[in-house]
Amino acid sequence: MTITARLHLLLLLAVLLLIFTDVTVAAPLDKTAMNTDEIERAIVAGGCFWCMEPPFEKLVGVLEVISGYTGGQERNPTYRQVSAGITGHTEAVEIRFDPQRISYKEILSVFWRVMDPTDADGQFVDRGKQYRPGIYPLNDQQMTQALESKRELEALDRFSKPIVVEIVPVTEFYPAEEYHQDYYKKNPIRYKYYRYGSGRDRYLDDVWGEGREH
Repeated sequence: MTITARLHLLLLLAVLLLIFTDVTVAAPLDKTAMNTDEIERAIVAGGCFWCMEPPFEKLVGVLEVISGYTGGQERNPTYRQVSAGITGHTEAVEIRFDPQRISYKEILSVFWRVMDPTDADGQFVDRGKQYRPGIYPLNDQQMTQALESKRELEALDRFSKPIVVEIVPVTEFYPAEEYHQDYYKKNPIRYKYYRYGSGRDRYLDDVWGEGREH
């Protein structure tokens, strides 16, 4: 067996191992029992939105995570437009949560541990401003907490490069096409193959070790 064939076999075995690993998701909350005024939102971007849904959907207090686009000028952009980098948008997720069960600050704490905050030109294999990381506060309180959260991360002195995540007020959030929503559930094999090959998990293991989020 050639070295190339051995590498392909190892990659296949690793992917199969990931495929048969259970994905843990928190039991959904009863949204019908909540007043919509009690539901808060957080909008963040950390590269491919497929990879940004799972770590938040498993959190107790999170009702829903929606993949979409924000930060650009085009109204109602399509995936084809955004992925081509012609709209100014970045792939993002909108996290709807119960503030009585989980706080905005706790959500940001998870956010920092699922992406690379030192790369403003994309995330892992996905390059371009359409994959830039960001936090998009919806009000002054969220802006204050986002800036404070960034300072706390910098104080850890865990990174050799500056934290370059943009923190700017949200302009608009556009949900992505339905086939992108919960992609990791609808297409688990493709998702896990993509995620393994992207290098995201290897990076998070190197930086955070057991303290990383999944």
